[in-house]
Amino acid sequence: MTDPINRRDWLLTEIRRSGGVWTVRRVEAVMHASPWPTSKRNTARKDLKALASRGALVARDDAITHRRTYTPKSLTRRAAA
Repeated sequence: MTDPINRRDWLLTEIRRSGGVWTVRRVEAVMHASPWPTSKRNTARKDLKALASRGALVARDDAITHRRTYTPKSLTRRAAA
C-alpha cells in the first residue's frame, strides 16, 4: 500500500524538482496535471503562502510589477566537523 501524499507536499516536491521562480499562474498549470486537477488560483496562492511560512520557499515582492514570486529554499548540507 502506498502512503498518501497531501497536496502541499506534492507541490513542494514538484517545485524542488523543477526549481526556478514560481508564481500562482505556474502553480495553477502544474496542478492541472496533478492528482488535484480542480485546484484553482486561490488554492495555489494559499499553498505557496503556506509553504513559505513553513520555510520551504522564499517569497520575493517585485517593486515594479507588484507581484510576489517564490523560489525554493536551498537545501544545503553542512559538512561534519
